[in-house]
Amino acid sequence: MVVDNKATVTYVQLIKEDLVIIRIVPKDGPVPDFQAGQFLTLGLPNPLDGDKIVRRAYSIASHPENKEYIEFVIRWVRKPLPGRLTTQLFNVKEGDEILWLKPAGKALGISEELPNGEKDTRRIVCIGGGTGLAPFVSFAQHFHDTNDKREIVILHGASYVDELSYKDMLTGFEDESNAKGKDEWNFKYRAAISRPQEWFNRSWAGQIGRVETFLRPRDNGLSPLEELVGGKITQENTIFYVCGWQGTIDGVMDFLNPKGFVTQHDKREDGSFEVKYESYG
Repeated sequence: MVVDNKATVTYVQLIKEDLVIIRIVPKDGPVPDFQAGQFLTLGLPNPLDGDKIVRRAYSIASHPENKEYIEFVIRWVRKPLPGRLTTQLFNVKEGDEILWLKPAGKALGISEELPNGEKDTRRIVCIGGGTGLAPFVSFAQHFHDTNDKREIVILHGASYVDELSYKDMLTGFEDESNAKGKDEWNFKYRAAISRPQEWFNRSWAGQIGRVETFLRPRDNGLSPLEELVGGKITQENTIFYVCGWQGTIDGVMDFLNPKGFVTQHDKREDGSFEVKYESYG
């Protein structure tokens, strides 16, 4: 039998009509322990179905070191039919009660060791499409607050500039990295807009196209990602984490498969791999 916990909604930021940031605080205990990259299941009674509890899993955007609240960035599902839970989530107010189940999920757990037991020191490249950015916001804050020296690059893809939900935070992290030097905090953030022709995106001067285009080689043989990090991306120096629609996963692997990269799902006999991913549709 599922036993729901209760929490209070303490913060609601409507980024646009179908994109929201929500924070919750458990009612009967502290913020639970979890690992960066995990998800938490939220639930609300559905008045259109006799108040039956509807539950959905959402990646946690806050980081394990933050014991003040749990944060999510959520897209309102409107097609082909309005989402039974997201429609209600877009109507919650600060002070409302919400149900939750304990954190779970191992697909995007941060790799700490190589199969041979050695410490994994590879560069981390996180590729998030839309709200698939959420676990990587958790990654960034976790690495920052634990003073981890591994290089981390976050690439985010969105249709519109106002969907770059954590741009200010992540840009600030890169500014701090530039100020301190990569030996102290080694972080980079870039975004891609897939609809540059839209009037609302007229001021965009960054990468255009889907987020996986960061992996497409230019005429000089280097991809935008390789130009960003200053060298070739190889199986030995980089591990990828990908979250988003299945099309994003497939698009990334179209570039990485020819280079010999394999996913954790298809890991080699020795247990080695270079890509972890989680698809939400």
